[in-house]
Amino acid sequence: MGLIEDIDAAISSLEERLNPDTRRKLKRLGDRLKELALRRVISSNHTVMELVVAAYLLSRGYEVEVEHALSPSLVCDVYGVKDGRSLIVEVETGFVPPENSLDPVAYRMARELSKVARYSRYADEFAVAVPPFHILQLPYIMFLPPEERVRWGISHFKRLIDSYYSKPPVRFDELLEAKLHYVYIVLVDKLQLIELTAREYYISFLEKPAAILSQAGWPFISPPLIEQAAAVSADPPEEVETEHH
Repeated sequence: MGLIEDIDAAISSLEERLNPDTRRKLKRLGDRLKELALRRVISSNHTVMELVVAAYLLSRGYEVEVEHALSPSLVCDVYGVKDGRSLIVEVETGFVPPENSLDPVAYRMARELSKVARYSRYADEFAVAVPPFHILQLPYIMFLPPEERVRWGISHFKRLIDSYYSKPPVRFDELLEAKLHYVYIVLVDKLQLIELTAREYYISFLEKPAAILSQAGWPFISPPLIEQAAAVSADPPEEVETEHH
């Protein structure tokens, strides 16, 4: 099937779980995605995940938009509002482009860190949606509340992001204040979604694997290393970031 047919098939299955008013809202979102599909600006696997997330949020009483403009140069995948509070959800499929075949982990980590930093400041809450076969390449400190992060650890990852993204660069303060509240695990085969808090996701999917894989140089920073660094120096890094317009 083509992308338009994929969207129609997903909506047909998802709307069976929704009330009539919510079905109309989901169909409107589907029409928006089909319009973008005709312009070839979205992909099939990514789009179906957006629909699963949108249906989930609609069922929980959110007003939802897809491919929602946050600024003239930044568009988020799913934007929801409920009781005056906003939520942004970014879909990450785990795709690695051919040009990064020799550095897939560093690429994924830089991409996912930059996503959290760039997008989360535009909403009260921020979530990332992933398929079950992709594990987020995010370091421990990003699963801490911003006020509990250690600048020493952030500076290392700022340099990593800068090596991949520079137009515009992610500012130091954006990375320091970035927030991640939830991770949605999307089972596309069943059009189902599992919601985990960021902390639950870290414990379930990252904590033990990071400890094992770090022996081979996996680029995670473990809690003991963070605490050790904080004890050695509580001073912020010398790097000074300025606002880019």
